Amino acid sequence: MTHYPEKNVAISGIGQSEIYRKPQVLPFELALRACERAIADAGLKPEDIDGAAMWPATPAGTASGFSSASISDVAASLDLKLNWWSASDSAAQLTPVVEAVAAIAAGYATHVLCWRAVGERWASLMPGAAAAPRQASSFVDWMLPYRAPSAAIWCGIHASTHMARYGITREQMSAIPIVQRRNAALNPKAIYREPLSFDDYMSARMISTPFSLYDCDIPCDGATAVIVSRLDAARDLKQPPAVLEAVGVGSRDRMDTWLCRNDYPHMAMHDAAAAMWRRTDLKPKDISTAHLYDGFTWLAMAWMEALGVCGEGESGAFIEGGQRISLNGELPINTNGGQLSEGRMHGFGHLHEAVLQLRGQAGARQVKGARVSVVGNGGGSLGGSALLRTAD
Repeated sequence: MTHYPEKNVAISGIGQSEIYRKPQVLPFELALRACERAIADAGLKPEDIDGAAMWPATPAGTASGFSSASISDVAASLDLKLNWWSASDSAAQLTPVVEAVAAIAAGYATHVLCWRAVGERWASLMPGAAAAPRQASSFVDWMLPYRAPSAAIWCGIHASTHMARYGITREQMSAIPIVQRRNAALNPKAIYREPLSFDDYMSARMISTPFSLYDCDIPCDGATAVIVSRLDAARDLKQPPAVLEAVGVGSRDRMDTWLCRNDYPHMAMHDAAAAMWRRTDLKPKDISTAHLYDGFTWLAMAWMEALGVCGEGESGAFIEGGQRISLNGELPINTNGGQLSEGRMHGFGHLHEAVLQLRGQAGARQVKGARVSVVGNGGGSLGGSALLRTAD
């Protein structure tokens, strides 16, 4: 087995801000809280941080919106002395972690602070918080004549094709939001913690076939940060390191668009998952917990198939009834409630929870004996995956 550089890298610290459904705290302040908590969690000081990476690239002076904290503003506020930094493009929402691995392997940094900060709930209060104007000739231009400007529509088309092809039903799909809401009841930070019944799900307002209201993630204000460290340095720190066994990113067909992939309705996640498994001797059967992108419920099912947790078209049968994916099941998923209940931080919340599970620090939602966790982030043309394990 080739010795890939991520195997010498670990997540040594994690931090998360409060998560709000409505505007309460300036999103930039939430980002600083998450970063400070991650540094403290690792037992480090700001002067120990010599690298920084975040997604997506964010202009200085941004305090709210789709991305709410630039590298320059965070570095100035925390008095970081950086040797290396990267405001990564949208190849995948795990790109900051992947780039941190490369920077550490190249000797540019030892401890890299990575974060995702969102503050979209401020858009009505601060016009500048709205998304930046779209570039002309974006693939979205091809959608607008058909009144399809939303990812809920694009993903719904993929889901409908896949579900019709393999006979997957909404009744089967209901298991994911119902189980995740049960998990969220054990997560004090989750936005929605009240029980969700099967009848609640099936009677909910439809948004874009096959998705109802409960199949769509929860926009929120919040931030999550992690410290990616060289493994030998991480071993001497406060927390047990979560080793990056393998990472994978990919978009091998029709990059930066949801349209016309040759293996439609597959997505970039299939490329990312395949790339990750090529970098490890571990197998899907070794996974203790799965933390899968759930911008829409079906995306988590697609990740299961892409990762080989179940066969092509078998995700509906795998999750049916919810037992297999519950905390005491064969493969617990999104143990924090996921983006459907905790709130959408574009997959960094999943990474935070994966590390908690490997440390045995997830409290009432802890999965016994968790030793290997997989994180799958993104949908459409975005795909990034990471396999984490406890240190030897």
